[in-house]
Amino acid sequence: MNLPNLLTLLRIFFVPLLVAALLADGTWFARLPELFSREMFALAVFLAAAATDLLDGWLARRWGQVTTVGTLLDPIADKLLISAALISLVDIHRVPAWIVILIIGREFAVSGLRSIAASSGYTIKASDLGKTKMASQVIAISLVIAGIRWQALDQLGVIGMWAVMLFALVSAADYFRKFWRRIDDGVKQRRRRELLRMERQRKRAERLRRVPSPVADFTDQG
Repeated sequence: MNLPNLLTLLRIFFVPLLVAALLADGTWFARLPELFSREMFALAVFLAAAATDLLDGWLARRWGQVTTVGTLLDPIADKLLISAALISLVDIHRVPAWIVILIIGREFAVSGLRSIAASSGYTIKASDLGKTKMASQVIAISLVIAGIRWQALDQLGVIGMWAVMLFALVSAADYFRKFWRRIDDGVKQRRRRELLRMERQRKRAERLRRVPSPVADFTDQG
């Protein structure tokens, strides 16, 4: 297990800690100094987990340690972190549930499309909008968490969540377009191959009909 993969696993282990911090009643945190309030602790955990997302990919590419396990775990860790944060924020009434449903539903839909495409031998690469999605989600969720303590940031958090939702919908539409185009191209190629095969069979049958039968020639001579 290399360091990039360990950082990815660490991001997964941060998830229950983040949920506990966001959903805690604050009794335990009340004993600590004001700097270590529940919201600040949750924000620190979330930012630390998000930082591992940047660090593990950078280290894997720099050290040449890109592995199949890391490639599979990294998007799972990202989805777990973002989904856990959003669902927890819905539970404490900081984010509308319908926005979270759209964002998480988009993740399932795009993952399903990419899996179907991969099973058919196609690879749908991440779009530019998809690449900026994680950064926009981290910024928006951080603003929402910070807005629990500083009301001045609450409105910025709401705007950020709307921006994340729009990013999610637009990037999902882009993935659907790529998926449909690849499937449509695949169907056209299969039909073209079938037509060519049928044409070759027809020409072969015609050549066979033109070749005189040896039995018929022998009968004529007799």
